[in-house]
Amino acid sequence: MAGGKLTPRQKMINLMYLVFIAMLALNMSKEVLSAFGLMNDKFESANSKSAMSNKDLLATLDSKGSENAGEFGAAKATADKVAVISKTFFDYIEALKKDALKETELEDGKLPFESMDKGATIDEAWFSGDNYSAKGNEIISTIEKYKTEMKNALAGQDKLKANLSEINTKFDVSDVKDREGVSKKYLEYNFEHFPLIASIAKLTAFQNDIKKSEADIYNTLLGKAAVDAASYSKFKGFVVLEKNAYFQGEAVKGTVVLGKYDPDTHPTYITPGIGKIENGQAVISETAGAVGERSIKGEFRFAENGKSIPVAFEGNYVVVPRPNSATISADKMNVVYRGVINPITVSFAGVSDNNVTASAPGMSKGTGVGKYNLSPGQGTELKINVSAKLPDGKVVSDTKMFRIKGIPGPVGAIGGTMGVQKGAKSRLLVSQVSAILPDFDFE
Repeated sequence: MAGGKLTPRQKMINLMYLVFIAMLALNMSKEVLSAFGLMNDKFESANSKSAMSNKDLLATLDSKGSENAGEFGAAKATADKVAVISKTFFDYIEALKKDALKETELEDGKLPFESMDKGATIDEAWFSGDNYSAKGNEIISTIEKYKTEMKNALAGQDKLKANLSEINTKFDVSDVKDREGVSKKYLEYNFEHFPLIASIAKLTAFQNDIKKSEADIYNTLLGKAAVDAASYSKFKGFVVLEKNAYFQGEAVKGTVVLGKYDPDTHPTYITPGIGKIENGQAVISETAGAVGERSIKGEFRFAENGKSIPVAFEGNYVVVPRPNSATISADKMNVVYRGVINPITVSFAGVSDNNVTASAPGMSKGTGVGKYNLSPGQGTELKINVSAKLPDGKVVSDTKMFRIKGIPGPVGAIGGTMGVQKGAKSRLLVSQVSAILPDFDFE
């Protein structure tokens, strides 16, 4: 444009055009550099927020793992490994950035984006001719080490396969083909001859990928542990009846519910005397007491998010007498005697003594369970009425008729024998004279 047979004026105009185009190119270059700088700042800010968020996620896993090692212990162990691996790699990238910026002076505390247009610092440190330098090889080895360590940390966990695949994709250091189809080494394609600010922004983006991968793994671990904990394989069906003893013909009422069974669940507290905790259960072992309905109630306490969560429980059971004697009666010999206190024993099958009441003329409560004293009056018959209050509140009753007899008249006896007797005089001298009540079978 500036050559050929041109007038001085035309030559001046052409020169001005060249200067103008150069100025445009210079301004465009500064705008691009500033854009890279602003991108770097955005990534730096995002990394700071991600660091705090990841810290909270890890703290949540630590807390869950401490409270419930069975459900969250494995997730916590994996998260701890991921945290160490991620921090080591993040810090390594940070060291690369500091090394690349060691000759760059800050302006008002910030990087001078528009003057960071040269890439010699990285080119000289990372490359040697067409190959990597020792530093370049170290960078590739460190990236591969990060991927290998993450693979080992996440091994055997199907839920984390997607996370591992994403890490391998983000940090793939295979050779790359440029627009012309020429194969180039990874660092050469991404960093060689680039402006310094562009390379710094790219390294900060690496750090952002590390933080995001770390967060994704934590969230997956929390979700996986929660899903495993909620799995129906951990639940059992339980039949919960309103009570544990029923009378024939009585309506049986209750519910069938799902209850979680987890041998790794460990309460921090259980009401004293209930039982010993074994495999996530309170094993009850006590001696049944008095006959009647009894209850077992108390509460568990579990640690959750730093708080003690109470879980109340209550159940009932019925104590019945152990069979140790037979009730034998002569159906035609229900007799009580007038003039003496007749001991009577009353019981109602399946009902405790305190819920049984017996009554009859001349009858009073005696000493002992089911014991009564009966002193019949006039008449030839007596009816004993018995009522019992059942556990469901209903009252049942029964009656028993007894004949009343008077005490037979006394008959004299010598030596325990009544009537006319014959014998030696010597025997008569030593025999005792007494009175016997014949046919009075009262022990």
